[in-house]
Amino acid sequence: MRRSLKNILTGVICFLVIALIAVAGYVISGWSLIDAIYMVIITVFGVGFGEVGPMTPALRAFTMLVIVAGYVSVVYIVGGFIQMITEGEFNRALGARRMTREIANLKDHVIICGFGRIGQILARKLVEARIPFVVLDSNADRIAAAEARGYLVRLGNAADEVILENAGIERAKVVATVLPDDAINVFITLTARNLNPDLIIIARGEFPSTEKKLRQAGADHVVLPAEIGALRMSHIITHPASLNFVQENDGRKTLNELLAQIDLQMDELVIPAGSPLVGTSIGTIEVRGRGTFLVVALCRADGTTIIHPGRDLFLHEGDTVIVMGHQGDMPRFMANHTLKPQMQYRGARHRK
Repeated sequence: MRRSLKNILTGVICFLVIALIAVAGYVISGWSLIDAIYMVIITVFGVGFGEVGPMTPALRAFTMLVIVAGYVSVVYIVGGFIQMITEGEFNRALGARRMTREIANLKDHVIICGFGRIGQILARKLVEARIPFVVLDSNADRIAAAEARGYLVRLGNAADEVILENAGIERAKVVATVLPDDAINVFITLTARNLNPDLIIIARGEFPSTEKKLRQAGADHVVLPAEIGALRMSHIITHPASLNFVQENDGRKTLNELLAQIDLQMDELVIPAGSPLVGTSIGTIEVRGRGTFLVVALCRADGTTIIHPGRDLFLHEGDTVIVMGHQGDMPRFMANHTLKPQMQYRGARHRK
């Protein structure tokens, strides 16, 4: 694209220089300025009108040079425009093929349905976390904006099975439908669940009454932005001191970033096959941790989450223990007991 623009600019400059030289030549030969300009125009653009002034042999030779030079500059300009158009189409075709190939190679990725305000924030956070994702939207302008940021995109209705399949839904791990229309979110959830029963589906709901419908359609988690906003406002009113403390962290809002300020972190520890903790209790973990962390939840392998689990609950293979403790103590405990952290909280469909 830059090369074609450079060619166009070069052609325009050459044309202007040739025109000025030609006008000056006719004026020097005794023509008036208006006749000289008129002669240059009909000569360069091949109109075919006759000469408007006396022509000597030298002036005829000069006119032939003007014709050749003028045509070359005009052809250069037109060629630059043609090159710009063909390059744009060629680059778009290559970009589409590259994007299709990259999406086809994705696995355990996230599909974001809708690139509005919430979708844009979600995409930015996934980029920061280095989690691959594909953006789906039926609005060409929003898709163009997402593509300009380097995101993998697909233009089309996310409720369409073909569009979801093109986004690799059979290999995806999470679908987040964040459109402002509850009915469309319900339909996308239903379609996505039918295409991939193992998906984690996160759905946006504008109205509290929609939550039940979204869960019936197959959503694992329902987020109500209006309710979250109202809760935050109520916290500002009822707990101003604690909220001020949360905000005094250079704009970082996530819980782990806040906890890091006081040398704490929340983490997830998966109990793999062969771990010495299989068959032991929550109390055993706390005892072996020597008081360096607190178990805040237990996520069973079947997806059930238990908040504040009792010390007598036994651990099984595939369980995930959610703990909070000092940053330096967590890696040591994990290494000593062959636990491995998960990048993301797996969530659950049921709570006890």
